[in-house]
Amino acid sequence: MKTSHLAIAAALLLTACGQPQPSKAQEGVFAEAQPRIAPNDAGAMKTSFAPVVRTAAPAVVNIAARGVQQGRDPFWGIPTARQTGSIGSGVIVRPDGIVITNAHVVKDMREIRVTLQDRREFPARVLLADERSDIAVLQLEEVNGDLPVIRIDDQEEQQVGDLVLAIGNPFGVGQTVTNGIISALNRTDTGISDSGSFIQTDAPINPGNSGGALVDMDGDLIGINTAIFSRTGSSTGVGFAVPAAMVRRVLDSAVGGETRVVRPWLGVKGDTLSGDMARSLGLERPQGLLVTDVYSGGPAARAGIEVGDVITAIDGAEVNDQGGLNYRIGTKQPNETVSVTLLRDGRSQTVNARVTPLPGDAEVSKGETVGQGALAGLSGIALNPARADRMGGDPFTNGVFVTGIQRGSMAHRIGLRPNDVIQSVDGRAVTSVAALGRAGRGSEITIIRGGRSLNGRIP
Repeated sequence: MKTSHLAIAAALLLTACGQPQPSKAQEGVFAEAQPRIAPNDAGAMKTSFAPVVRTAAPAVVNIAARGVQQGRDPFWGIPTARQTGSIGSGVIVRPDGIVITNAHVVKDMREIRVTLQDRREFPARVLLADERSDIAVLQLEEVNGDLPVIRIDDQEEQQVGDLVLAIGNPFGVGQTVTNGIISALNRTDTGISDSGSFIQTDAPINPGNSGGALVDMDGDLIGINTAIFSRTGSSTGVGFAVPAAMVRRVLDSAVGGETRVVRPWLGVKGDTLSGDMARSLGLERPQGLLVTDVYSGGPAARAGIEVGDVITAIDGAEVNDQGGLNYRIGTKQPNETVSVTLLRDGRSQTVNARVTPLPGDAEVSKGETVGQGALAGLSGIALNPARADRMGGDPFTNGVFVTGIQRGSMAHRIGLRPNDVIQSVDGRAVTSVAALGRAGRGSEITIIRGGRSLNGRIP
């Protein structure tokens, strides 16, 4: 794992694992739902995990990656380059050499080598790296036979207290197995992602385990270990794994030939219900997401969802905050129909919504430059829901995202900065870079900076 991921709270780290043989090289292997049998005595709890390890471990791999970081000498100003490296873990999910790992393990790496449990080594290339979920899909090269794989269990039948194993490459020492339990499910308020709903575990996971697997007692993959809360960079018993449902979503995108994950959306924003809000709405407990905005013409609007509704579940899975809603919708395929359970006027009802890709062009560039007016010399790019989301912002945000400012220009002198979003000029909404050309001396502008709305006047 990179040094930058080792420090402070929420450092991105974790583990891996593997399992049975699949059927076709062109298809992933997905676990069927099976009856669950919990241990019913102390003897059963002490049973060896060896059978599970024998099933899963062969598909767990070690990953070593190297890259070159470009820079510039601060004194002489000449270009510089230095070698960087990363150590992590991964999981083989298809016999033709498809491997799942963390995106941060392979980010900006030029050379990736994967070592199997039996010490075979393969070069690998990145098919797709989705930084938002921190999942990357690799293709092993020079594969000349079937490889061991692990089954993906995306049924989400896990319960708090279930036994789990983490298999990976902590500190680069080699394949290691640790055990623990599922400490919590549906963790969304972690600061790791705005669209993540994580499995929390106390199975020890450390630097080098990133991209490894969290497996259940059937030896099935239920999550990819991704982050820990730690003051030291080492395990403190609070680790997080990306659930298999999201892993499968990224995997399907990669093997389908996509270069990025196209996430659908419902087109709503909301607030988490507090106790006081729940009481004012006549609810017995804080439950659900209070809808505060509905995107005009979006999936939610077409399904009849309104401001003031409380969304409690998507396809039967409970939702309690925006992150949970984003995760549930993000695991769906674009244009898939979902069942939305909501409360309106104290009564529960269900509506069907066809979730779609976010509207607009998602491509991001350096943008256009304003050629006239008081803001001449400012460069920006017009936002739409798809572009704002890809840039890590709120899809509901409108305006022009500032990508650059010419030194000495009026925009520079009045304190505008790259990453500001200019929303309006003289009270009129800004929908294009060209619209900024109408700004003159004395014009009032509204911007968003760091999540705050600011108003000012051009002198």
